[in-house]
Amino acid sequence: MSDSLERLYQAVIAAKDLDPATSRTARLFRGGPSKMAKKLAEEAIEVVIDAVNGKPDAVVRESADLLYNLTVLWAAAGVKPGDVWREMARREHLLGIAEKLPKTPVKLPKTPAEPVVRRRIVALENRLRKLR
Repeated sequence: MSDSLERLYQAVIAAKDLDPATSRTARLFRGGPSKMAKKLAEEAIEVVIDAVNGKPDAVVRESADLLYNLTVLWAAAGVKPGDVWREMARREHLLGIAEKLPKTPVKLPKTPAEPVVRRRIVALENRLRKLR
């Protein structure tokens, strides 16, 4: 999959300066980041709606549109697919591939934990005295 997204990214970079009258990618670049973000959000919503409605074929088609628009936004933001792959590898190392990093740091308890009170082991102390 990363090869496909890398090829898509390269195609987006190549098309960004084409004629906006004939290139959807060039039109998105001309519209700027807010237009790109709007299109990305629209595609994400379409994926969600189709998934909720149990339409797997539509989810596949809309997911391809979502990845295209995400790649356009990456290119505009100066983010390369390899940057994302490195972050995914970092997260996999920390939490496993199927987990998402929490948005906020893990909260520690406000009060320190109760100290562990250890009972004296009297029987052993008595044996040690006898051995001396």
